[in-house]
Amino acid sequence: MSMFERVHMPSFAGATEWLNSEPLGPAELRGHVVLVNFWTLTCINWLRQAPYVRTWSRAYRDDGLVVIGVHTPEFSFEQDIGAVRRATDERAIDYPVAVDSDHVIWSAFANHDWPALYFIDPDGIVCDEHFGEGSYDESERAIQRLLGVQRELVAVEGLGVEAEADWDHLNTPETYLGYARNDQLPSSNGTRPSDRSGLQLPQRLRLNQWALAGTWSIEPESVVLHEAGGSIAYRFDARDAHLVVSHESREPIPFCVLIDGERPGRSHGADVDEDGNGVLQNGRLYQLVRQRDVVRERTLQITFLKPGAHAYSFTFG
Repeated sequence: MSMFERVHMPSFAGATEWLNSEPLGPAELRGHVVLVNFWTLTCINWLRQAPYVRTWSRAYRDDGLVVIGVHTPEFSFEQDIGAVRRATDERAIDYPVAVDSDHVIWSAFANHDWPALYFIDPDGIVCDEHFGEGSYDESERAIQRLLGVQRELVAVEGLGVEAEADWDHLNTPETYLGYARNDQLPSSNGTRPSDRSGLQLPQRLRLNQWALAGTWSIEPESVVLHEAGGSIAYRFDARDAHLVVSHESREPIPFCVLIDGERPGRSHGADVDEDGNGVLQNGRLYQLVRQRDVVRERTLQITFLKPGAHAYSFTFG
């Protein structure tokens, strides 16, 4: 939490669409405590925060709390309203969502982070804010103070991709693959942006290095596969490994995952079976690995069996 000069809640007039609600403004929100949650559907930090916001909305709705999710896209494919609707359904979000495809609300709040929480009192004054994961007890107590209620904090348990990260064993950072946000090119292959040459994986990757095999181009937001059978490899140290990926083809794209050159077995993620098989259907975050035994340094390799995959970033947990 941070203390700052008290300001009025900015307008939501920049929303391109509303989900689960008619448009909300000062008249509709007057007299309510409002919690504004900025999110984007591929953000692993928001996915792990989501069960808390969802639970608070339901637990304090009758006390006068209104939660408003503001979906502001990080990647261009997240502007697709169908993708936002799917994410809203998949995360069981039943509170209002303002679709902020043009970053108008984001700018009005002068926001810079996913996820972000803004706490607004019944007079429409922004009283507090929190950025990123964590501080859940403190956030819930802030809600209680604004509502004028006092009771035990709610119990929340994230499941699947929403589970809290294994912070003690998280030694690999988020990695963007497009050249606009990553000045480190794929390892040991000399690739330059816009190259489409046949690439090969190096014999060995050092920790937190990644590489491409096959025919790819490196574009501002993503790496794009142009021929079937292309792979991405990453040497990581974390319990979970995720890939944000989309496609523009008419048909789903099957893929397979290897861990240290073998099928994942018990270490498969939610979007992969024990043999390493998965299907890219919609643009989103895919959980490829969840180590269920000892968490240790591993090499992940994902191979797409059809062209057209756009891979944006790896995240870990």
